[in-house]
Amino acid sequence: MKIYTKTGDGGETGLWGGGRIPKDAIRINAYGTVDECNAVLGLVRVHNPGDRLDGMLDRIQHLLFVVGSDLATPADVPTAIPRITDADISLLEEWIDLLESSLPALKQFIIPGGHPAAAYLHMARTVFRRAERWPVSLSRQEPACATVVKFLNRLSVFLLVAARTANHQRGLLDIPWKNPHLRQKP
Repeated sequence: MKIYTKTGDGGETGLWGGGRIPKDAIRINAYGTVDECNAVLGLVRVHNPGDRLDGMLDRIQHLLFVVGSDLATPADVPTAIPRITDADISLLEEWIDLLESSLPALKQFIIPGGHPAAAYLHMARTVFRRAERWPVSLSRQEPACATVVKFLNRLSVFLLVAARTANHQRGLLDIPWKNPHLRQKP
């Protein structure tokens, strides 16, 4: 069997449960951006974020396939696919609390950077913020899973804390934002 089908050559793609829609539809942008996020997490993982973070990111990458299938399947299609649950959101909240407990309090905005894993975690956070906006737009057109929006929102918070953790476990400090319009000491 060949991996290419040629069914998308006309600018449409198939959905779970049947039906075809344009490749630039909001639904496609929603799960396509989640796929992009998953790829950025792959970049994080090749930069050795540490064993604990790597295990968490592994679980998240697998959950992102659930998010993708959730977004690729219209809510009114009767098909048995996995969906993101409140338990998945609670897991992220537990991890946020766990990681944050070992970090200094965040008292100001920080600049992305530090260790490569931390920099890519910051990048992933911004992509997840974009991924979060697409299901919100989708929900204005048709029923969409509100749980996905909550999950992506928690995930972007988790990634901020994970980036800080990746730097902290290497002895690197957060890079504080400095207002360029204020006079700075040299």
